[in-house]
Order: sequence, then C-alpha cells, then structure tokens
Amino acid sequence: MQELAGKKEIIKQLRDRILSMEGFSTGKDSQQLDFGLGKMDAAFPGGTFPIAAIHEFVSHTEACAAASNGFLAGLLATLMKKGGFCLWISTERKLFPPALKFFGIEPEQLIFIDVRRQKDALWVMEQGVKCNALTAVVAELRDISFADSRRLQLAIEASRVTGFLHRLHPRFENTLTCVSRWRIRPLASRENDGLPGVGFSCVEVELEKIRNGRPGIWQFEWRNGSFNQVAAQRAVVSKSGEAKRKQSYA
Repeated sequence: MQELAGKKEIIKQLRDRILSMEGFSTGKDSQQLDFGLGKMDAAFPGGTFPIAAIHEFVSHTEACAAASNGFLAGLLATLMKKGGFCLWISTERKLFPPALKFFGIEPEQLIFIDVRRQKDALWVMEQGVKCNALTAVVAELRDISFADSRRLQLAIEASRVTGFLHRLHPRFENTLTCVSRWRIRPLASRENDGLPGVGFSCVEVELEKIRNGRPGIWQFEWRNGSFNQVAAQRAVVSKSGEAKRKQSYA
C-alpha cells in the first residue's frame, strides 16, 4: 500500500513538472485561488484556472467585447482579491472604469495605459509582464504574431504574471503560444424569481482551446460577487446578429 502511494506521488510530481514546463503554474498560489467556475474547472489541467500564463480572448462584435471585459473583470477580481495591481493597455479603450467596482476591483488596483498604435500596445504589455510587482496585464489589441506571443510567454515564465490578450475585431485568427482561446457572448438575463426588471448579467463562455485540457461551452451569471453556472440551454447572438443555439456542458 505504501509502495502504491509512493508511485502515485511520483506520477503527480512528474505531471506537475511537465505542466510547469508547458507554461502552467502548479504551485500553491494556483491551487488556493477559487475563480468560482464550478464544474468548468475540470476542463483545465490540474483542475484549476491556469495562472502565470497568457490567455487569448477573441471578440468580433462590440457586444461580445463588452461581455469579454465583464468576464475578464470577474477573473481579475479573484486574482487581486488579496491585493496586487493590474495593467490595462488599449488603443481604443471603451471600458467604463467605475463599472469594475461592481466586480469587486478597487480603482487604485488598476493602471490604464492608452496608446495609439498596436505595436506600442505590444511593447507596453511586454514590459508589463516582465514586472513581477504586477498581478495581471490586459492588452486590448487587434492582431498579434506568433513571435510576439512567444516573447510574452517567455517573459511570463520568468515573472509569473498572468496575461490576457483581448483581440477586438481581429483580421485573422492565427496560432499563438497562449495556453487558451476564449469566446464570450452576451445572453439575455433571466428573471429573478419572477420579479420585473433587469436580471443578473449573463454570458456564454466558450473555451475553444486549452492546452492539455478539455474545451467546452458553459453559461454563467455574475451574482452576489461571484460566477454562478447556468445549466439551461439559452439563445445567443451570432456574429451576423441572428439568434442561434449552442449546447452548454455542465
């Protein structure tokens, strides 16, 4: 029995080492953070949202961009729950900063940098992810090359900062070194116990790609300061604006 337990520990250590070599954080910090994603955690290697890595978000419409920023804010709130700072870079910032308070992010935790050119945004992000005094770096841009994403990943492996690339209206979707690719779409809010008015913010989360994980689609509401999974099948808006159906995986 003791020999079997020893073999399991060796396998676990090897698995953690391989994940670490592939850009995943397997330390205590990643295991202690609960992003409130529930059953979605099973899609991630190690059963927890990958920190100290780069995640790619793709938005083809303004509505999807707003939904993505909301979902990002929920993730950032968990990352910075115990303090820390986030650098938010963009060329055409449309985010309404006071709204981040709704997600539990204090104004002094965010530093906004607005630049005019895409290459300037990439340069600022590269400098930001090298700074281990930051908890996370978000860059809103259109296109990025594989070589640029590789430089960002190498910098993050040294600093252990978590990076988010939010690609708005990309001209093409090329392969990057990011550990994941996400698509966030807005959903109509549900009625709250039959009461009139606007319900809680609701989004469809598609994890299109996750290295060593299992892609899928889930639906979440942001309620009482945390994500709450919605199991029912809902109508969403496609790129062309027409309603379509997607299956949610519990």
